[in-house]
Order: sequence, then C-alpha cells, then structure tokens
Amino acid sequence: MEVVNQTGLRKDTSLLVITHLTQLLCYVIGFGGLIVPLIIWLTSTDKVEGMDVHGKAAVNLQLSLLLYVILSIPAILLLGLGILTLIGAAILGFILPIVNAVRASNGEEPTYFLTIPFIS
Repeated sequence: MEVVNQTGLRKDTSLLVITHLTQLLCYVIGFGGLIVPLIIWLTSTDKVEGMDVHGKAAVNLQLSLLLYVILSIPAILLLGLGILTLIGAAILGFILPIVNAVRASNGEEPTYFLTIPFIS
C-alpha cells in the first residue's frame, strides 16, 4: 500500500522488505547481494520514506560481509580460524536480511549485528 505523506515521500514498506530480501540473491544465484540493494537504494532514496536508513543498512551489511570473507581467507591458514569466520558470515548473511525484512514490514528501524558503518 502506498501512501504519500506531507513531505512528498511515499510510504512503501513492500519496497523496503524487497530491499532487505534481495541480499539473499548471493545464496540463490551467487551474485547480486550487494548490487541489487545498492541500485534500489540509490534509485528510490528520495522517493520512499525510510529507504535511506534501510538501504544504508543493507549495503553496510553486504560490505561488512565482503570484508569478513576477504579477511577470513588468509586466516584459514591460522589453525582453521578462517573457516569459523566464513561459517559465521554465511549465517549472519542469511538470517539478518530476513529479520530486518520483518522489521521493515512492521515499520521498525533495521538493526544489523556486527555491521561496520561504511556509509553513514
């Protein structure tokens, strides 16, 4: 349901939910988990109420996960600690978008655990 408020921004919770759920494209087709939310955020940040906060959170999560994966690859040589980091990143990357999609549908702010705020 789309409702236009006094500021000219429309309230579109379904687009916010889609923004969070498109992060799961990495698990389905192998890529797109960063690109698609970034495109949605950049194209609709000035049209949809709350998109700026939710889009930044989604992109920050994907950038943080990318950094964790890159750092865990050399850490595999150190007693296998990188494998635990890879597993943890995979679990966080799967659960957090779903949780925040539910939060977006309820009109709440997103919360991402262990996310580095690259874009603020």
